[in-house]
Amino acid sequence: MASDRKAVWGEEPKPLMPYSPAIKAGGWVFVAGQLASDFKTGLAPEAGGDGRNRFVDNQLEIQSRFVMENLKRTVEAAGLDIGSDIMRIYQWFTSPYPTMDEFGEGNTWPRISITPYLNTRNEFIFDPRPASTGMGIRETGLLVKDTILEVDMIGFDPAVIPGPSTGTAVPDGTPSPLAGYSPAISRGDWVFLAGEIPVDWTGDWGRSEYYGTPSGVSVEARTNPNFWYDSDIERQTDYVLQKQAAIAQAAGTSLDRAVKATVYIGHPSDFEGMDKVWKRWFPENPPARVVIPYMGLGGRGSRIEIAFKLLAGDSNLEIETIEAPGAPPGLGHEPQAVKAGKFLFFSTVTPANHKGSLEESTMRHPSFPWYGQPPKLQMRHMLDNVSKICEAAGTSLDQICRRQAFHDDFTWFAQTIEEWADHFDGDKPASTTLEIGGPLVVPGAHVQLDLIGYCPD
Repeated sequence: MASDRKAVWGEEPKPLMPYSPAIKAGGWVFVAGQLASDFKTGLAPEAGGDGRNRFVDNQLEIQSRFVMENLKRTVEAAGLDIGSDIMRIYQWFTSPYPTMDEFGEGNTWPRISITPYLNTRNEFIFDPRPASTGMGIRETGLLVKDTILEVDMIGFDPAVIPGPSTGTAVPDGTPSPLAGYSPAISRGDWVFLAGEIPVDWTGDWGRSEYYGTPSGVSVEARTNPNFWYDSDIERQTDYVLQKQAAIAQAAGTSLDRAVKATVYIGHPSDFEGMDKVWKRWFPENPPARVVIPYMGLGGRGSRIEIAFKLLAGDSNLEIETIEAPGAPPGLGHEPQAVKAGKFLFFSTVTPANHKGSLEESTMRHPSFPWYGQPPKLQMRHMLDNVSKICEAAGTSLDQICRRQAFHDDFTWFAQTIEEWADHFDGDKPASTTLEIGGPLVVPGAHVQLDLIGYCPD
């Protein structure tokens, strides 16, 4: 099939792993995750790899500047202005907290300040700032030693999707975020909603109506800890969806125009409660949905963050649910994928079978414990299913534009990326790869994927 999908290579340091710094397709530009590395010495000298005094130069600030300058070069090579053409930005910050035990207790608080990063980012990206997600991940979560943040982006080519982008103010009655991002940003057929958590951005400071441990969670999203009724994750999920519904309406659209949701939770055990609420909000034709556990959230007490990609209220594009014969169903109340316009938005891609458990063919036989490579087999199984879904949507695996990969342990990274690369002969998708811990939502899985594909004419 004829396709305008192509890689973009600028003057940024060339990556060691098989991915493209950016992929252009259909007016969208998918920018791979950038670390403060020159991919020669590890942490780049100008980003603190020269052994400079960490008490004199703030490490997050100098790494942020290195990352943003590289992103700017990549975006410019794609024909975009980083200050005005970025619609979505994802930021990952390392922290020793929460511990895995704390995640199991429902604690997602990473105990870090990202202000040095925000101050640096705001020198490069202007109002209306892109919809944003910022997550804490484990200290070992990035692929280059001593790097402490990774940033990736989605932008629009102004030659194909002309600007300007329109930011949406926080609607009345909805708490205003502190980080200076746009709750919603619109351009052409598309609306991106920033990640929202169940907070009022005030917290317990001087508030007598709150109860329990110190928290930023809104009182409307809390359960009373003195009784054995109610569910934290259900209350918080419902509150966040109420916020997102109000923001979508203010942006001229609605959640029933959602094509993809990204849901960040603290622990896989919160999946069931979140999914129960999801069924009430999206009883029919739910959007594609990716659910990622072990995320450090930016409001103490929060157990969930939700972000959306939607069609504008006046868009003529249609939303089509994709179901591919032979591929396993989505986890919970989600389709395999959703197609809108020329893009294919996947739900969580895991090495699961039709029951939602780990596919047996990806495991070692208990009588032959030293045979086989489960991580490679899992990636192969996932990409076989992705290929089936692409075919059902009228496209092909080689049209995947963007991936985010979430590993339980980087021990298995080399095996999975080798298998991944073998499936792409041409330009490799833009990629971000993170270690988040485990077990993942599918126990026994070593990796899960968040993918966006392209459907050329």
